[in-house]
Amino acid sequence: MSNSSSITQFLLLAFADARELQLLHFWLFLGIYLAALLGNGLIITTIACNHLVHTPMYFFLLNLSLLDLGSISTTLPKSMANSLWDSRAISYAGCTAQVFLFAFLITAEFSLLTIMAYDRYVAICKPLHYGTLLDKRACAKMAAAAWSSGVLNAVLHTANTFSLSLCQGNAVDQFFCEIPQILKLSCSDSYLREVGAFLVGVCLASGCFIFIVLSYVQIFRAVLRIPSVQGRHKVFSTCLPHLAVVSLFISTGTFAYLKPPSISSPSLDLMIAVLYSAVPPAVNPLIYSMRNKELKDVIRKEISWMFLNRDKIPLSLHK
Repeated sequence: MSNSSSITQFLLLAFADARELQLLHFWLFLGIYLAALLGNGLIITTIACNHLVHTPMYFFLLNLSLLDLGSISTTLPKSMANSLWDSRAISYAGCTAQVFLFAFLITAEFSLLTIMAYDRYVAICKPLHYGTLLDKRACAKMAAAAWSSGVLNAVLHTANTFSLSLCQGNAVDQFFCEIPQILKLSCSDSYLREVGAFLVGVCLASGCFIFIVLSYVQIFRAVLRIPSVQGRHKVFSTCLPHLAVVSLFISTGTFAYLKPPSISSPSLDLMIAVLYSAVPPAVNPLIYSMRNKELKDVIRKEISWMFLNRDKIPLSLHK
């Protein structure tokens, strides 16, 4: 029995006890992490360096890639290090940082996905006002609002979680410091505080979800009025990637936090945590690059340019 003041470290859930399975987990997570780094890094570099994609949609996509890189870097590296070194420990400060950063990045990402839905709504339903409603200043303010909402929500949940008295040990039943698993270690009579923090999160998520749904109802109504099949296809090519990312984000997150306790188990919780924390950041760049012809063309040109310049270096040296 211990309280939060005497805890100096937490013990994360190990994927396996056998050394071979630990190394398998390390290589699997390393593959996912490298895929996320490569995909998101390529999108960030392409958008930042190419003036052809300096538009609001790609500005928000750049922010989304930054958030994806941050969220997957918050959880996977520590888990990989523990598997590689056959350890389960994470310091109290490290656990607090994980809780804060993950809550911050996930909240900011959902807020940004909501803003991206608004961007598509204005582009399709109010194209004549697009330049006015989404100029550079408006885009910067909306992106700042998304990041700020993440900070505020993270401060609330982190302070609420670690102000509780933790007397049920220090073993966290997850591969990273997840708030529901830490709350299981509490013995404080803090029902009202937990419900209050939960309601704040639900209200924020519900507001974003409702806004996204209403935006896409208007978008699809506008698309169905387009007489040209080619025009409808072009509109869908910019909307479907965002809709796919939103669906993946909401479905995995909702099932992780709102699934019935009757079907909860350590192995299922672990699998769901991997799905909503590790898979979306690695898959999102693939979704956007596969469905967005303009982005694919720009990325292809950037890669071709890099290879051409790499080949020119030894030629110049020979001269």
